[in-house]
Amino acid sequence: MDVTARIERALHGALAEGSTPGCPPGLAAAVQHAVFPGGARIRPRLCIAVAHACGDDSPALTDAAAAAIELLHCASLVHDDLPCFDDAAERRGRPSVQKAFGERLAVLAGDALIVMAFQTLAAAGMQAPNRLPALLATLARGVGMPHGIAAGQAWECEPRVDLHDYQRAKTGALFSAATMAGAHAAGAVAAPWHALGAWLGEAYQVADDIRDVIADPRALGKPTGRDAALGRPSAAAQLGLGGAARSFQRLIGHALASIPPCPRAAHFRALVLAESERLVPQAVCGELIAA
Repeated sequence: MDVTARIERALHGALAEGSTPGCPPGLAAAVQHAVFPGGARIRPRLCIAVAHACGDDSPALTDAAAAAIELLHCASLVHDDLPCFDDAAERRGRPSVQKAFGERLAVLAGDALIVMAFQTLAAAGMQAPNRLPALLATLARGVGMPHGIAAGQAWECEPRVDLHDYQRAKTGALFSAATMAGAHAAGAVAAPWHALGAWLGEAYQVADDIRDVIADPRALGKPTGRDAALGRPSAAAQLGLGGAARSFQRLIGHALASIPPCPRAAHFRALVLAESERLVPQAVCGELIAA
């Protein structure tokens, strides 16, 4: 089974557990809308790739960890689109959850996805209970306080923000959780995989800041210009587009250099380079730096 099929099967299984008869149909539909169809699924892909590099001796636990990571990411997007934050009408090229189902169900759908993530992981963890505490702790750190994605969103409410702290929490934390969770799921030491997730996650945030300025919203699948409109911290605003492009290239370089020695090092290098090109192509970076 290829990685895409593994991820989609795990996500469908997680949602099936929470959408049994008796669940409010509006909530079930809102959760389904938030998860399917997905985006690049890069976080669960990283989780599975690391687990595979570490032996992947418990595939069911790996799949649950990957699904939990993606459910937490989807929850963050649902909450990010709420009227009290971005008030976004579109996500992944179609109406956002709050636009399609209303603000109340969007709040509840985001909350339900967070709980569902931990339920999914706990259920699969019974197969390797000695690995479950570290997995749960890693995911909790990725979404909570003081440096998880909830803290990252909260930085937008502060009068002064350190850009690195903001990027590390809002995006980097869940990437680090994804790489470390893959190692935990395979019963391996997770610490060597932290840096890969952290650097790649920060690069993703810088790329998102760049694309918010230069991308076609139809191609991006969501509105652009939101950072400036909402006064959010942005690498493009603080460093200029050229400086942000340099920062993106530097972060991708750090991500490549941080890949731990393993039989699949070449695979990780190819994955990072492919994602880099998808996010902000090298030709575009060159144009921004030269401008």
